[in-house]
Amino acid sequence: MTTPAKPPRILSIAGSDSSGGAGIQADIKTITMLGGYAMTAVTAITAQNTLGVQGVAGIAPDMVLGQIASCMEDIGVDAVKIGMLADEAVIRHVAGALVQVRPPIVLDPVMIATSGAVLVGPDAVAALRARLFPLAALITPNLPELEHLAGRALPTHAAMVEAAQEISAASGAAVLAKGGHMEERADSDQIIDVLVVPGEAPLTFTHARIDTRHTHGTGCTLSSAIATLLGRGETLPEAVRLAREFVLAAIAAAPGYGAGHGPLGHQAVRGIG
Repeated sequence: MTTPAKPPRILSIAGSDSSGGAGIQADIKTITMLGGYAMTAVTAITAQNTLGVQGVAGIAPDMVLGQIASCMEDIGVDAVKIGMLADEAVIRHVAGALVQVRPPIVLDPVMIATSGAVLVGPDAVAALRARLFPLAALITPNLPELEHLAGRALPTHAAMVEAAQEISAASGAAVLAKGGHMEERADSDQIIDVLVVPGEAPLTFTHARIDTRHTHGTGCTLSSAIATLLGRGETLPEAVRLAREFVLAAIAAAPGYGAGHGPLGHQAVRGIG
């Protein structure tokens, strides 16, 4: 009898979404559906739903560090996904815990709310750049986050790619620049994402825009899917390709919950990868 392969151990360091559509909850669903073993270090607790965020309570940095250490010291980690980190102290603690970690780290720099409000202060952004960007295998900003990091508007895909290349060159990490907001501005029926890897030509990933309001947690789902796929041994381009397929399938399977931006249908996705 053949012993089944153990699932890759994926640690999500992110905030909790009480309505289950994004954050830790979306990560757990994604990791599980892609065959991974999900572990968590909760950085913040939110009261939120499809209409918005009604409240946020941060977790003490020492407790965030303790959660990471508990997972790493006993279970072990094959890949890490990082999401919401609200302040410089938490970022410093997370970076300290991960500085010696060998598995790939996928960093989703959650910085801009759907409303356009900036969620983190200048000190936190500086800490992300200095402490976590150099540790990451991949950084996955959407267009508003990329603009915030670049310090300028990015009105074209060429400008988006240029900004991603600047961040990649400065950090040594690959950057997946997500172009969904660009297509919203242009009223285009195509979504174009670009993967920038240091020393390599950019790779473009394109899909048709899906006309739906049920997109809550797409960034969390994409980054945790990439981390899971990297953890099971896929190359970075293949992990990005398969993760995008997973997100598209989950959007198509959305259950239609909520009056606002509803959650994805992670549990309905089968056969990716």
